[in-house]
Amino acid sequence: MKSILLIGVGDFGTLLAKHCVELGHEVMVVDINEDRVNEVMSMVTDALIGDSTNEGFIDSLGVNNFDACIVTIGKDFLSALETTSLLKESGAKHVVARANKKNQEKFLLRNGADEVVNPEKQVAKWTAIRCTSDLVFDFIQLDENTSIYEVSVPKEWVGKSVIESDIRKKYGITIVAIKENGKIDSVVVPDMVLDKNMTLLVLGENKAIEKCFHIN
Repeated sequence: MKSILLIGVGDFGTLLAKHCVELGHEVMVVDINEDRVNEVMSMVTDALIGDSTNEGFIDSLGVNNFDACIVTIGKDFLSALETTSLLKESGAKHVVARANKKNQEKFLLRNGADEVVNPEKQVAKWTAIRCTSDLVFDFIQLDENTSIYEVSVPKEWVGKSVIESDIRKKYGITIVAIKENGKIDSVVVPDMVLDKNMTLLVLGENKAIEKCFHIN
């Protein structure tokens, strides 16, 4: 269990707070809007109304006591930037900030953010890949070059063993798990025969996966 300070309770912030609570974490939310705070108060550990661009208010939160401080202010970038900077100056251990544009990411990282998330960009990419590929069910991007994809077994691999598919040698991709009937088997042996009802969890460079599974 971790303690999370979440500043900015719009649609994204509210969903994030909800998921953090469901995962068993303690969540304090802060927003300048009283109505927004009242809407989420019942589902989080604590909720405060306050101006996160006010240095005194930020200092009063004891931000160094939280495992992570997340700034989800979406519409007012100047407030998000100032909040991020104040959190770091006040001793926050780890600051995650939301960006809506590429140039915002750079400013946030330069002004105190340890990590930046761009929900719109990430969801747009996920949707584009998911809706334009017949093989892809889901993916997780680990860094700029590497991802884990959940994919269907290509027709030409059905009935072949893992070693016969030769995916590692041809593309440098590793099958890290196989999913069948809703269950994941992380023990992938070379002689395991691939079936059309399986899905594969594959790890590798994005370009290699895109080439192997015709994602473009």
